[in-house]
Amino acid sequence: MHPVLFDLDLGSWGRLTIGTYGLFYAVGFLLALRLAGHLARRDGIEVGRIVDLGIVCLLSGFIGAKLLLYAVDARYYAEHPLEMVRSLRSAGVFYGGLGLAVLASLWYIRRYRLPLGKVTDLAAPSMALGQAIGRVGCFAAGCCYGKNCALPWAVTFTNPHAYELTGVPLGLPLHPTQLYHALADFAILFVTLRVLRRRRFAGQVFWTYLLLYSGLRFLVEFWRGDAARGMFLAGSLSTSQVISLPLCLLSLLMLLGLARRTRGAAPGAGTGRR
Repeated sequence: MHPVLFDLDLGSWGRLTIGTYGLFYAVGFLLALRLAGHLARRDGIEVGRIVDLGIVCLLSGFIGAKLLLYAVDARYYAEHPLEMVRSLRSAGVFYGGLGLAVLASLWYIRRYRLPLGKVTDLAAPSMALGQAIGRVGCFAAGCCYGKNCALPWAVTFTNPHAYELTGVPLGLPLHPTQLYHALADFAILFVTLRVLRRRRFAGQVFWTYLLLYSGLRFLVEFWRGDAARGMFLAGSLSTSQVISLPLCLLSLLMLLGLARRTRGAAPGAGTGRR
């Protein structure tokens, strides 16, 4: 593929190298922020606060993803500390970024007294959009690659620079797991936008997003071939799968609980009126 989009010689100024993944990551973030601003304006929430919240999520998400990446393979990074510097070019483990971003977001929302349910609901489609675009850049770079594949849509990486950056096997047909992720994220974007239009209670969109993402992530992980993400239970489940299972259950329980509470709080509830 094309891990490097532009590599320009600027003479005495040096070289200007623009990585495909970095560019798609930035584009995904900006489009996600624009969507969040549009949804915030429609919900009567100050757009400036949402933009600031997006920056908080970006920074905390990047740090959290890296920390979980290092924790998952702590022995390797302890033996090869320079690899920690090299790994800065990769995204890290998404769930680590999600966890720290959620904590930072809760602090920010409480600090500025924003409506928690509304803010998390409008953030959900935005996250799905940003992830979908970022995964396309991931595909171009060769990271998060899949296992060997004999299906008609298998992809073969041939760029030596992609191998240097991510370790993706060259010359072998692989599952395009990056595109599986991207398609799943676009599907989640569509569903969450639909749920947002028909929302019955605050938090419904966010927990729907988390339920769908954790479920789809669990499935796609079976076709992943990159070993750096950490494996458990004799190599049968990845770190993300181990995290996905309780998140999926938690999301389902939250949706059922919030829906039940909403029905109980409806006018006439418990009075026999229909």
